[in-house]
Amino acid sequence: MQQQRSVTLGLDTSGTPLLLVAQDGANTVVRRRSGIKQERLLFPVIDSALLALNATLQDVKRVCIVRGPGRFTGIRIALTFASMLKYLNQAQVYGATVFDILYAQATQSSSFQQWKLAHPDGILGVVLHAFRQEYFLQLFEEPLTGPQWLSYEELQHRLASCLKPLFLVGTGAEHAPLQTFLKGSFAWAQPKDCIVRPG
Repeated sequence: MQQQRSVTLGLDTSGTPLLLVAQDGANTVVRRRSGIKQERLLFPVIDSALLALNATLQDVKRVCIVRGPGRFTGIRIALTFASMLKYLNQAQVYGATVFDILYAQATQSSSFQQWKLAHPDGILGVVLHAFRQEYFLQLFEEPLTGPQWLSYEELQHRLASCLKPLFLVGTGAEHAPLQTFLKGSFAWAQPKDCIVRPG
């Protein structure tokens, strides 16, 4: 009788590249594939990762997906795949936004923790490119409000009008570092914390 396996898949299809992480407890496999036709990339990438773990799709018991913001078709792919595994495997499904993920990565970093010691009333903000010269902004302050969709001018005004020190994480168009297009005396997250990491 074959031993019961328990594999967790992490999936980000919200943009490019497609990011997949497969973990069986002891081993972790990461796959990245560039391209906008993610519906064609998804199953070959999953097969490759599961093969590396000597596992099958039936072994997937947990699925963690990024639910936006991003391309509608890409987000729909992840939601559909997670729903399918929930139905077929009774897999547990979890979702998080890119804002939540970047917030978690940044707050665990030593650079943020040192900055927070020096600025206890400071706020962490996530800035993400939305479309053309438009950006998402979420400030993680009390009371917590959802992200805003702002023009570049509105974004600059909102950041400049903040009365507390700001620590910013995220990227602009083509994954440009925030400090290359935002003006102000902000603290900046490390580049590794500004993109979704496999962990």
